[in-house]
Amino acid sequence: MSTFAQRERLLLADLLETTGPDAPTLCEGWQTRDLAAHVVVRERRPDAAGGTLIKQLAPRLEKVMAEYAAKPYEELIQLIRTGPPRFSPFQLKQIDEAANIVEFYVHTEDVRRAQPDWTPRELDPVFQESLWSRLERTSRLLGRGVPTGLVLRRPDGQTAVAHRGAPVVTVTGEPAELLMFAFGRQNAAKVELDGDENAIAKLHESKQLGI
Repeated sequence: MSTFAQRERLLLADLLETTGPDAPTLCEGWQTRDLAAHVVVRERRPDAAGGTLIKQLAPRLEKVMAEYAAKPYEELIQLIRTGPPRFSPFQLKQIDEAANIVEFYVHTEDVRRAQPDWTPRELDPVFQESLWSRLERTSRLLGRGVPTGLVLRRPDGQTAVAHRGAPVVTVTGEPAELLMFAFGRQNAAKVELDGDENAIAKLHESKQLGI
């Protein structure tokens, strides 16, 4: 049975193939080849992937990323499509869905929204709910370093407090857009911001959103 994570994986692979290896992304300093290498290393090289969160492992991650980025681009795309190696925990559907639905959605949008002619995707309500449930659980982690209070609000009024503080900025949008905002893609997210003007400016400029 297909899952949202599997669907987003294939969408990302197709999009990377279509745009080619040298297209821009929303990830600062990364072209599509770099993003593809990141996805593959995250799934296939746990010995290096920890460098995303652990400073001491960052040099190793950078080295391994460069090695994968130097591979033929078509090989990277195929590795993304086929998924993690046989004995990876990501092979378990529950773990894949828990760990990858947000990862693949955000990176698909990183490629889509960096293109000049991009248009919003229409996402089904069940997928939006799935993204919202993950955003609720991780909002405080994602917003822990921002310089203002931060509340994420859906159009139906449901909220998640990403950071306690004052002044407070309330960001309103559909779950997928709030997710993009909370992962540091502020300028590409279709949201509305309410609050103190200076606080809003600081939040837009903040590099502290996300992981």
